[in-house]
Amino acid sequence: MKTVSRISRWFFYLLVLPAVLAVCGWQGWAWWSWASAPPAEASPAPNPDANQKIQIEIPEGSTAQQIGQDLQAAGLIRSRTAWDVWTRLQTLQNREGSFQAGVYELSPTEPMTVIADRIWQGEVMQRSFTIPEGWSMQQMAEYFASQGYFSQEAFLAATRQVPRDRFPWLPVGIPHLEGFLYPDTYQFTGELTPELVIDQMLRQFEATALPVYEQAKATSPYNLLEWTTLASIVEKEAVIGSERAQIASVFARRLREGMPLGADPTVEYALGIRQTPDQPLTWAQVETPSPYNTYQNSGLPPTPISSPGVASLEASLNPANTEYLYFVARYDGTHVFSKTLAEHEAAQTAIHDGRDAQKPPESPANPALPAR
Repeated sequence: MKTVSRISRWFFYLLVLPAVLAVCGWQGWAWWSWASAPPAEASPAPNPDANQKIQIEIPEGSTAQQIGQDLQAAGLIRSRTAWDVWTRLQTLQNREGSFQAGVYELSPTEPMTVIADRIWQGEVMQRSFTIPEGWSMQQMAEYFASQGYFSQEAFLAATRQVPRDRFPWLPVGIPHLEGFLYPDTYQFTGELTPELVIDQMLRQFEATALPVYEQAKATSPYNLLEWTTLASIVEKEAVIGSERAQIASVFARRLREGMPLGADPTVEYALGIRQTPDQPLTWAQVETPSPYNTYQNSGLPPTPISSPGVASLEASLNPANTEYLYFVARYDGTHVFSKTLAEHEAAQTAIHDGRDAQKPPESPANPALPAR
């Protein structure tokens, strides 16, 4: 009997046990393959949305279990159990690092292990925002609010905090950062805040605009604030890029001769309005007192009125050599430049008459503004 028992035991060890282990291993492998595969409903198929990316945010301090729960809820993984097994394996293997917070763009067609690796390695989604040349801080605030990043009030409040400790080149005494937030396209990851926006834009002004000024400041009649202010007006007036240097030459001559600049955009900035061809500035608006009203005040306004790009910044330092003292806008974005007041008034009349001739008879003619 002992011999039979011994033979039975060896028979179990040699034949039965390996078979049992093989079956268990196959079942475990099959379960892991199923659990770590993409969700069935997200598998590539005729469905045109099968490859659609899903954005998911991993907040700071999230646990591995919470991340797995969020991924499953978003339809990105099948099994939280498989996710928990994977995360425990990383700990047992003493893998360096951990899951990284941020916004990720993930595909439901990716295996769970690929998704886990991407979050572990911090392959966060990069997003961007674009600020066009000539925008004011108010326009920027409206844009950021419309995109859902943060409120207008939060951005404008942040622009009133002038960080001269980190950017000592900023002019002393400015009330806000108008003009120094450089217009460009910016990349960011994670949460976008007013402070991050401002920091990026000031650094870009520092990298792009300051070198232009440093090369010319020895011979420039303007300090940094005056230069940026003048360039911001040129930016708002110049619709056609080729006219920037001519517009800058008119303003440069007027500043030298002590004449008011007579720039419509400064009145618009003061009143918080934007004129259109069908609703130009009125006499009452032009006569509204303001430090920014360059019809009523000689010299430059107290601060810039927009964010100038490098072309307007360069044109303001190197205006064209002309004898023009006046210009008036056509309705196609170009301007008529004049040397004398008589020429300028004749150009105004011709443009207004041509505009009025195109209007229906019942539309009243818009009265001309004061000669600039």
